[in-house]
Amino acid sequence: MELQSRSESDTLEIAGALGSLLGPGDVVALTGDLGAGKTVFCKGIGEALGIPAARITSPSFTIVTEHPGGRMPFRHVDVYRLASEREAEEIGLEETFGGEGACAVEWAERIETLLPTGSIRVTLLVSDEREEWRRITVEAGESPRIRSFLSRIEPFVLGG
Repeated sequence: MELQSRSESDTLEIAGALGSLLGPGDVVALTGDLGAGKTVFCKGIGEALGIPAARITSPSFTIVTEHPGGRMPFRHVDVYRLASEREAEEIGLEETFGGEGACAVEWAERIETLLPTGSIRVTLLVSDEREEWRRITVEAGESPRIRSFLSRIEPFVLGG
């Protein structure tokens, strides 16, 4: 499904709607250009899980930041600085997926084959030259949780 975000608060709301439905072991795989809003999307997910948005920053230099608390742990992963999937394997990144908490991975396309089957795919694209809005594509299959997500984000659906 394709969504439109006209502001950071729209992106937070869309991400929050998704985050409120995540369960233990869920992985959100985020892709998009630099500055497209991946970290903002992670803040929205974290807030929905009960993690203060101010605690969620880009983990580019630490690769994985774990946020305990909230209704379950939240792992925020940023693989921008990894040179290859092999490097991700060498540091044991696959162990980050699954378990008791939810996980969001920025630059997920860089570790595509390491992502769990069933990961929720989110692509964020800047959609105009003035960077006034974003196109957010969510690929998550069909499930009761996803139908609930759709009902919550209906105002943002493109062409809806």
